[in-house]
Amino acid sequence: MADTLLDVRNLSTQFSTRGGIVRAVDDVSWDVKEGETVALVGESGCGKSVSALSIMRLVSQPAGEIVGGQVMFKGRDLLTLDEEAMRRVRGREIAMIFQEPMTSLNPVLSIGRQLTEGLEIHMGKTPQQARVRAGELLSMVGISDPERRLPQYPHQFSGGMRQRMMIAMALSCEPSLILADEPTTALDVTIQAQILELMKDLSRRLGVAMLMITHNLGVVARYADRVNVMYAGRIIERGTARELYGTPRHPYTLGLLRSVPRLDEPRRSRLAPIEGQPPDLTRLPAGCAFLPRCAFRVERCATERPPLREIERLEAPARATPARAGEAREPAPSNDVLPHVSACWEAERVGVRDEARR
Repeated sequence: MADTLLDVRNLSTQFSTRGGIVRAVDDVSWDVKEGETVALVGESGCGKSVSALSIMRLVSQPAGEIVGGQVMFKGRDLLTLDEEAMRRVRGREIAMIFQEPMTSLNPVLSIGRQLTEGLEIHMGKTPQQARVRAGELLSMVGISDPERRLPQYPHQFSGGMRQRMMIAMALSCEPSLILADEPTTALDVTIQAQILELMKDLSRRLGVAMLMITHNLGVVARYADRVNVMYAGRIIERGTARELYGTPRHPYTLGLLRSVPRLDEPRRSRLAPIEGQPPDLTRLPAGCAFLPRCAFRVERCATERPPLREIERLEAPARATPARAGEAREPAPSNDVLPHVSACWEAERVGVRDEARR
């Protein structure tokens, strides 16, 4: 079994606002193993991006603050490093692909300079060596004629090219882990597929582990080994992609899957939206945050917050496997059976009803 590369333990991040304290990430724990692709899934505002920014220690201060937990990376707690040591980790050991490349790239620096800067600082390359390597990186991510592209600026690249440029920057210093925050946002579906296939190919070829943050369940099914489902700042279900698609054990996960079109169901089938709105993160209830939107709620849900607990496995039926457009990826080879966990008092009933619906 691969060693654990990143181990996030009881991470909590909050923001001080006029309306109160926003608990954006609330006592969250998850891990990523070497060479593995792990997905973090949930609605907008559930804490996915803040989790990644907390790992990189890029949370905006003074309003934002990491108030608890540990981020263990290769045996070191990143939250205890001084700023200089953390700067050596960013880019060199952990890289991040930000959500919107046009706002992440510097508009007044050329593409070449933005690629060579990290190579000179982290890899100790001379300007000439860095420029040669920058051209190789652009070619590797599918940008043709790199010598002509290096002097250009971000506004001269298309959306897909800018995203490829971000991937090249992330890979430039040969990191062990890449945090990909909605890497295909604002791209058309054809370019999305090209970018995702590129990331998948490079990840496997170079042995880079990846945390993929997204709300696109089709992306998760095809590219992730394991999935963490996040709601209201907390992890509410975790398992392999095949388990979550075949036998979801939390009402929120079930709702997400039912709200996505499927190629293996009749065209007349109606999508089932999740009723209601996400909770106010400044006024979270004492019990389950999903309570007002849940069809499986019981009395104790209002007063007791359900902990993550291991759920007895059910064999996912063959027809539960998504059609090819969102085909669940086979889990990474492992000698250990990873647990399927859910934060729901009625997790077993969720699984039973989903089986009956099929």
